[in-house]
Amino acid sequence: MTQLEPREQVPAVTQRTSDSRLRQVFTNAYGGLPRAFWVQWVGVLVNRLGTFVEPFLALYLTTARGLSIGQTGLILAIHGAGCLVGPVLGGFLADRLSRRVALAGSMVAAALAMVGLGLATTPVAITAAGFVVGLTADLYRPASGAMVADLVPLAHRSRAYGLLFWAINLGFAIAAVGGGWLAERGYGLLFGLDAATCLVFGLLIFFLVRTPEQPRARTDEPAVGYRSALRDPLVVALIALTVLYSTIYTQAYVTLPLSMHMHGLSAAQFGAAIALNGVVIVLIQPFAAVWFQRFQPLHVLAVSGLVVGIGFGLTAFAQSQWAYAGTVVVWTLGEIGMAGYAQSLVSELAPPAARGRYQALFTLGFSSSMILAPVAGTTLLATVGPAGPWIGCVVGGVVLFVGHLMLSGPVNRRREAANSRTVTTTA
Repeated sequence: MTQLEPREQVPAVTQRTSDSRLRQVFTNAYGGLPRAFWVQWVGVLVNRLGTFVEPFLALYLTTARGLSIGQTGLILAIHGAGCLVGPVLGGFLADRLSRRVALAGSMVAAALAMVGLGLATTPVAITAAGFVVGLTADLYRPASGAMVADLVPLAHRSRAYGLLFWAINLGFAIAAVGGGWLAERGYGLLFGLDAATCLVFGLLIFFLVRTPEQPRARTDEPAVGYRSALRDPLVVALIALTVLYSTIYTQAYVTLPLSMHMHGLSAAQFGAAIALNGVVIVLIQPFAAVWFQRFQPLHVLAVSGLVVGIGFGLTAFAQSQWAYAGTVVVWTLGEIGMAGYAQSLVSELAPPAARGRYQALFTLGFSSSMILAPVAGTTLLATVGPAGPWIGCVVGGVVLFVGHLMLSGPVNRRREAANSRTVTTTA
């Protein structure tokens, strides 16, 4: 009888080294952040897991409420106007109240607004409720962004913002799938669960997070607020580049489905292609954020913006579902590089007492794309042709690349000066 040879054993030292490296990877990605930040992260994830109403709002208005396409368009436009007003009010509240109270209160208001929209039946009531839902949708964001700056050390701040971005995408991806299943069983479930997750987020922040004492402007400093932020050329430039980036990015939901339809692809095929965006972000983003930390933030933003522009530009050559899916992967890699850095830089440039209002202007940079992206994309599509929007995206990516590189020197000098003042004050 032939004796079987013993199976080769992996050396214990090699296995321990491999385990140690794996632990180090996860420590670099998730470690070094305070408990209060992780409470906030869980709250954001829970809130986004309940983002059921927004993706199905147009469908709800036309089917469940029987409104016309024209009425639906008007209500969505007024809802979008609320989305622009919300961050401005939220930034003011975040700086005047404690971040904790402003964030928790915003979530309670969002929950009540969601219930109100679900109960509204007449066009006038639905329109008013739609505006309030838009107003409260991003009301919390300035307080949330300022809270990260208050809680997280500067060395980990861009990674913290990136992890919040990760939580938003993870939650929204799951909600988009679950929302369709719930909608088939009654829209009341969508409104109820969306409101409930807002309340959970608010309660988590109010009862489990203790923020530092609210930063106040020193008596020898000039008044800080929206005017001072808008007079800051570096902040204005960063926000302008954010507007450009978000306008390019939003083409994924404006002209991309139109382009796929022109090539005979279905809505389901668009959904499958765009779903890769969330999958790639969930798998890569936390670990990519660690790798990006070895580079200058403005350089990361410059290259990432160029990759986003090129990724969308490649759409001009796509005709099949697989080709479109490939372009989604390319621009998503650029999106991962953009996540966290611009918001972190805005928090560094802001006086501590005005962090909420500076974060509000940053949020407005994204909200504005809800108006600019449809106008830019459809105009280029109609005037230049099918390739028009994608040529515009490439041009925009080049502008993002050059613009961020031009800001690198001035922003770094401002950061170094701020850090030196901090060291001197501490000493």
